Amino acid sequence: MINIIPSKLTIVVLLLFVIGFTGETQELPSKKYLEQYNAKMNRTQWFREARFGMFIHYGPYAVPARGEWVKSNEKMTTEDYQKYVEAFVPSNYDPAAWAAIAKQAGMKYAVMTAKHHDGFCMFDSKLTDYKITTNVPGRDFVKEYVEAFRAEGLKVGLYYSLIDWHHKDYPHVGNHPLSGNDAHKKKVQWDTYLKYMHQQVEELMTQYGKIDILWLDYSFDDYQGQKWKASELVSMIRKYQPNIILNSRLEVNPGNSEKGRAFDGYGDFETPEQAIPEKGIINIYNQPIPWETCLTLNNNWGYAANDNEWKSPETIIHALVEVVSKNGNLLLNVGPDSQGNIPLPSKKILAEVGQWMNVNHESIYGCGRADLQKPDWGYFTQNSNTLYAHWTHPKIGYINIKGFGNNIDKVFMLHNGQEAPTATSWWGNEDQDNFFINVKTPVYHTFQLPDRSDTVFKMILKK
Repeated sequence: MINIIPSKLTIVVLLLFVIGFTGETQELPSKKYLEQYNAKMNRTQWFREARFGMFIHYGPYAVPARGEWVKSNEKMTTEDYQKYVEAFVPSNYDPAAWAAIAKQAGMKYAVMTAKHHDGFCMFDSKLTDYKITTNVPGRDFVKEYVEAFRAEGLKVGLYYSLIDWHHKDYPHVGNHPLSGNDAHKKKVQWDTYLKYMHQQVEELMTQYGKIDILWLDYSFDDYQGQKWKASELVSMIRKYQPNIILNSRLEVNPGNSEKGRAFDGYGDFETPEQAIPEKGIINIYNQPIPWETCLTLNNNWGYAANDNEWKSPETIIHALVEVVSKNGNLLLNVGPDSQGNIPLPSKKILAEVGQWMNVNHESIYGCGRADLQKPDWGYFTQNSNTLYAHWTHPKIGYINIKGFGNNIDKVFMLHNGQEAPTATSWWGNEDQDNFFINVKTPVYHTFQLPDRSDTVFKMILKK
């Protein structure tokens, strides 16, 4: 794994590091900041090695089948939405089948919605009857999920919405279905809601064994940080789950911005959504920080029956490689239908991604950014002294890893282990520092990639 944790940096070395990135000096991090940074990098080491996970959005919104925001988008009252809640009685809920799909796709962890914005709990909360065990007595869906995914050797994460469109003491703000409607404005007991929210998180942290990730969602406007009593919340979480990693959404999500972050808040990793930053995400001292792009397979997180804008397996593979090449993770979403079935198009896409991962996973797991400029023919990933060239775009005859040839000992095709032919010149191109890789001699014809999505070359670097 590259760029995992910096060694204990002296002031001189860190100053040179900062100057090297920016061309100018800037304030150095304090000892306390470095300790906090290193603690976060330690906690997230497994996460940054795993690189690929499954997001699962599941709840009563699967019944109307118009996405997880249907209650807000269509300005439904609690009474309007209740018919969908009562109809949510999944007969095919089988998280073991979901876990098998995730594992076969090459995923190493998963995050499932324990409660989304509609307030409906997929676990047996003692604080409300607005939960799955009311609809399906004796079955705690979160319990079944964590047990099934652990059985496949996958890390388990839980998503919990900080906001709640159902609770009587959550105000009609932001994207609440009744926001802006004067007829529905009412006074709320904010502390009563916070107590409820904190106690539900405590249930999740104490009733389901070791939880690897807590994915909190989301902050907006003034509803962030201490508005949620974040310090108390995080302290409680870490009391019960000292090694859990938290996302950064107790504060407003900075999204895909490449500007250096303070990275001194409550979260251990950042969560750009539905996009990939042009570069890796860094803190204000130009140190890499953990991040994860969450991405839908079509255009909705929750099940949407009429949304057939499915991304191709090739698009998903390229997205995965791109985020890893920038020190990031990919959390890829599925939205099961009201009966608990992952849609067939999702399964087909994940199966094809899994076929590629079965052959090329070593270029993903434990890998990160290489200190090379992105080539026009694809991407680089690197793990220690092994460099991987991901050839994602056909070219005629060769790819050129210019300026790096003297550092390479051997080159192999990852899919079959065969040594790949290399050269320092190609048809008159004898420029200095050329290093060409070629697997045929197709001088006049576009090279047909052994893998249509991404052919990977494994390069052993000289020590």
